Amino acid sequence: MIAAPLAASAQTATTVRRIGVLSSGAPPTPAEFQEECAPLRALGWVEGQNLLLEQRYANGRAELLRPLAEELVRLKVEIIVTSGTDATLAAKNATNTIPIVFRAADDPVRTGLVTSLARPGGNITGSSRVGPEIDAKRIALLRELLPGLQRVGVLENSTNPYHRAVRKEFEQVCRSLGIQPIFVEVAAAGELENAIAEMARRRAQALFMAGDSLFFANLVPIMSAALRYALPTFATNKEMLEAGALVSYSGSEVEENQRYAAFVDRILRGAKPAVLPIEQPTKFELGINLKVAKALGITVPQTLLLRADEVIQ
Repeated sequence: MIAAPLAASAQTATTVRRIGVLSSGAPPTPAEFQEECAPLRALGWVEGQNLLLEQRYANGRAELLRPLAEELVRLKVEIIVTSGTDATLAAKNATNTIPIVFRAADDPVRTGLVTSLARPGGNITGSSRVGPEIDAKRIALLRELLPGLQRVGVLENSTNPYHRAVRKEFEQVCRSLGIQPIFVEVAAAGELENAIAEMARRRAQALFMAGDSLFFANLVPIMSAALRYALPTFATNKEMLEAGALVSYSGSEVEENQRYAAFVDRILRGAKPAVLPIEQPTKFELGINLKVAKALGITVPQTLLLRADEVIQ
């Protein structure tokens, strides 16, 4: 009578749960992977022991997302963890039964991922990047950094529906600050350098890079082209700052990792995504690259330096 429940407990403890990971970007480095998985380990989920991660990365090729999502469905994973709006949409199109947890998606109600933030409905939940209001904050920061700014090039991925959904609001914010946005769309990595050259031809004075996995996967060519045309770049990701952007303003990656791990933990323990409210960032971090500022001959106001969470010398 005592041995039976003990045996059942031991069997449960060694059960391996299979999780799918889908991203349109590139695979993380070993150090980044360990950092991303740390919150899961803290909750008792350890890869190689009771957790198996099936990872699929499109490396910036949006056309691969749908077949990769379908492959994860065929593997019968218990949850699909996605990074980015496009990857989440691909997972949604591939299954309406397997729970989907997005690490960071743009305005999930506007892009049709969920019906509401409070009660997502369906099989999807996760952490949302705040929508147009944060882009407004970013443009205001860029104007504070470059007081004479009149024209800003805006790099967008034409395969990401969020960009067009908020373009009108973004344009209104720019014009309220006396800035003319120059929108240039790309759909593949091979178009990036020509897009930045087009901005320079149209006399853009800075580059605003919208958050997108295509751009994250191609930081080196983007930053090289921007510096070649002397375009100070505003980025929505800390990795972009380290790659050569002048300034970044983004949600905390530590918080993002903790949030997605908490969603995965709750769903593995029986919670339904339909009733797990979408969460939004509570902490934003300002980064400034003084090395790039010096190369471009830009003096960063002391008021911004004092507010910065990270300064690259």
